[in-house]
Amino acid sequence: MLKNLRKRLKDQKGLTLIELLAVIVILGIIAAIAVPSIGGLINKTKEDAKVAEAVQIVNAAKLFITTNPSERELNHSDLESYLDKVDDTTYTVEVTKDEETGKFSYSLTNHEGGNIAAGSKRNTTITEENLLKFSGN
Repeated sequence: MLKNLRKRLKDQKGLTLIELLAVIVILGIIAAIAVPSIGGLINKTKEDAKVAEAVQIVNAAKLFITTNPSERELNHSDLESYLDKVDDTTYTVEVTKDEETGKFSYSLTNHEGGNIAAGSKRNTTITEENLLKFSGN
């Protein structure tokens, strides 16, 4: 009898229909939870990349001003040699100098990353300080 029982246990192969359905339901639940959160993560990463690009533009403007210390508005053609792979090229950077302290301040206009950091969908002007606060630097 023990031999018969062992033989019967060895003959069982595969899953029952109920077990298969249970696995499919569990996988469906996991997918329903994971897909939207992954989509949100991808969107957040794209926004962070745009803000990082805006920070890169301001840093390029700083480098430009060290070699050309004049107050002016800079655009992509001025900063192109200081930048690496910038997608949005319609921006302007306004550079102003405080006469008392001699420090320069930078404002970025018409860039997606600056608009995200400012919380606006329009062509917002954002200062370097606010951009760095948003990006956590």
